Amino acid sequence: MILCLDVGNSQIYGGLFSEEDPTVLFQFRKTSKDGSSSDEFGVFLKSVLRENGYKVEDIRKIAICTVVPGVLHSLKGACQKYFGLEPFVLKAGVKTGLKIKYNNPIEVGADRIANAIAVSKLYENKNAIVVDFGTATTFCVITKNKEYLGGMILPGVRLGMEALESNTAKLPSVEIVRPAELVGRSTVESIQSGIYYSNWAAVTLLSKEIQKKYFAGEDALVVGTGGFSRLFEADSIFDELVPDLVLQGLYLALKMNV
Repeated sequence: MILCLDVGNSQIYGGLFSEEDPTVLFQFRKTSKDGSSSDEFGVFLKSVLRENGYKVEDIRKIAICTVVPGVLHSLKGACQKYFGLEPFVLKAGVKTGLKIKYNNPIEVGADRIANAIAVSKLYENKNAIVVDFGTATTFCVITKNKEYLGGMILPGVRLGMEALESNTAKLPSVEIVRPAELVGRSTVESIQSGIYYSNWAAVTLLSKEIQKKYFAGEDALVVGTGGFSRLFEADSIFDELVPDLVLQGLYLALKMNV
């Protein structure tokens, strides 16, 4: 079995795979924060496996991608102590199968590279725009020739709500949901509509502009992923919705390098 761990700014998102099939067997999430010890991570991972019917001994390989360097040391320690394994870490210099067109390829987040690896494999010979709804909302642009052109980074859905709550005197925290109407009829409904439709508009309009300016009018798949991607499922703003895209990409990266 292969255990894949995506360490984000807000959560650790994990999944278990067999060694032969890039279909996730089960998924889990844990709040990520600097300061967690290797023992805390190790005990958590053991309990997650146990509750899903697996044992530590079932894990043969572990793959990690992270945008939180402070967590990596403890997480690697947990892999070594509790699993007896040295994890594969997706970082600059490993094989990706991509041509990174960033001015400085080291700057590209490992989670974005994992998404690009997965989409270039799942949708071969197709241009793609990956929209990942995490702590930040990121756009990644990948050509049918597996060129990673770059992308955009926007404040995430929850960050937008928290910014309103913390920087205004009277606006409350609200549940993040798809609103019933475009125009809200209360403060809560107005915030919910503003958060939802500002992100809806960003995906819709920016995807069209990217397609026009970077793909010379050729079709490009818009692939949604990340924690809040399902929020927009009913409005069909994505051609494909793959919530576990980053885990699939991490699995494929490990296969290319180990």
